[in-house]
Amino acid sequence: MPDYKAPLRDMQFVINEVLESEKLHQTLSGYEEATEELMDAIVEEGAKFAENVLSPLNQSGDEEGCHWDDGVVTTPAGFPDAYQQYVENGWPALSASVESGGQGMPNLLSIVLSELTGTANWSWAMYPGLSLGAIETVQTHGDAEQKGKYLTHLVSGQWTGTMCLTESHCGSDLGLLRTKAEPQADGTYAISGTKIFISAGEHDMAENIVHIVLARLPDAPAGTKGISLFIVPKFKVNDDGSLGERNAVNCASIEKKMGIKASATCVLNFDGATGYLIGEPNRGLNCMFTFMNTARIGTAVQGLAHGQLSFQGALSYARERLAMRSLTGPKNEDGPADPIIVHPDVRRMLLTQKAFVEGSRALIYFLAQQGDIVDRGDEEAAKKADDLMGMLTPIGKAFVTETGFEVANHGVQIYGGHGFIREWGMEQIVRDARIAMLYEGTTGIQALDLLGRKVLGSGGQLLLEFTGLIDELCGGDVPPECVSLTETLQQYKGEWLDLSAKIGEAAMQNPDEAGGAAVDYLMYSGYITLAYFWARMAIVAQLKISGAGSDDDTQFYEAKLMTARFYYDRLLPRTAGHRETMLSGASNLMDMPEAMFDL
Repeated sequence: MPDYKAPLRDMQFVINEVLESEKLHQTLSGYEEATEELMDAIVEEGAKFAENVLSPLNQSGDEEGCHWDDGVVTTPAGFPDAYQQYVENGWPALSASVESGGQGMPNLLSIVLSELTGTANWSWAMYPGLSLGAIETVQTHGDAEQKGKYLTHLVSGQWTGTMCLTESHCGSDLGLLRTKAEPQADGTYAISGTKIFISAGEHDMAENIVHIVLARLPDAPAGTKGISLFIVPKFKVNDDGSLGERNAVNCASIEKKMGIKASATCVLNFDGATGYLIGEPNRGLNCMFTFMNTARIGTAVQGLAHGQLSFQGALSYARERLAMRSLTGPKNEDGPADPIIVHPDVRRMLLTQKAFVEGSRALIYFLAQQGDIVDRGDEEAAKKADDLMGMLTPIGKAFVTETGFEVANHGVQIYGGHGFIREWGMEQIVRDARIAMLYEGTTGIQALDLLGRKVLGSGGQLLLEFTGLIDELCGGDVPPECVSLTETLQQYKGEWLDLSAKIGEAAMQNPDEAGGAAVDYLMYSGYITLAYFWARMAIVAQLKISGAGSDDDTQFYEAKLMTARFYYDRLLPRTAGHRETMLSGASNLMDMPEAMFDL
């Protein structure tokens, strides 16, 4: 397994130079203390924890996995101790509100911390990671009593949280769920049903687990309009905040999985467990979207994290592994062969990894920044930021995880046969990365959300919000060296708008046209979205070069420009295939009778 080294220079480049976070924080009430100096210090401390505590447990955790014994789940050796260090260092409280015991730092820092811990050890990071959504859900939709009972303990990390949506028969179609909530005389509800695929649903790392559960009231209407949301703690909580008796929720088993083996993925049985309604009856799915959007951005981080770790391992190996000679003559004249980094095809894979990873980081940090504006900005700024998040979250979740999986596979390929062997750890990255395209809504679900709800559903308005940023960038102070990038980006923007209109017109005649185009539309949109961020980073890098204070700074910025050129020349043209596929229509998908599939 590659030794993780946090890419601090690139993280700080995006936070401080591209997104100018300190400047933004001075305009957001409550975030004024989040200066560049303070943020850098927090990120650097998070990097030490990730590198020194979590990274050494990544491969051993995969080898050992979790253990289930009569409903009790034990995590791999070292995991509980690492979690206690995490709690003692105050990391769970980083971005939580001061009123609930948090430190009140911007959500951006929480996302950066998620990248650090997730890249070092994604399985471990899932245990505290799910708590973030539970905190936000209780904070946003809970009443005063619920906040008093649960928030402080969740924020401190003393307790962890989950979200319990999925059932064996209903996957992403939550309208089919069967879990029942029976009203009780004392105002509580008896929750009965079985939930599957519950990450961190049972473990030995915290003293209590707060489950956020979707269930149906007896008189609920059918479908998604009849779903309510409940808090169901593993241990009931007394009025004074102390733990009471064990609730009737039990772990029936843990899944045997392809990857993330050190993360307990649980089947949970709720046998008349005591639950507490959160939010309004039959409005649970609306409340849960608070949790789900947080989780989707968190899943985008997974694509970034596995891409980063694979790139680090592949780059180190490519510099050391000797094989054949360069096509233009020996580069390692004193050795028997050249390092494989001199070969064009290895460079192609490494640059693909670098371009996707660094572009994805800029996108994800931008999304986190928009979340901070939603929370603390004025009404107009918050509305614009919320629209941008609505448009870009499905792209972030799906495109970044799809490309992150591609990057992980390139890592194995660069290692050659050694990449297929467990001891090197590269195959674990591929196995761990694969789930990211599935949970929190598959790529297909995200694509339908993007095209159907966000673009066509808004009459194109949400798309125009983002393309407006492209116009603003391209019409601003663009150095001559970057004009070719912005001119190309403008051309793609125009094509994106035209293509969206064509698909919308076709879908009005036949809704299957939208379904047939959706995934290609999302990938097409993702490539253009990253092109925007690469143009933005290139402009900043070019403007910085003249004022760079050292050779290292100049090299860093020049590398940004070269990677941007690679992205535009080698990766952005992939949009052509997606465009042609979309325009081919849905008939080539839908005309074949079902009976002919197996002929």
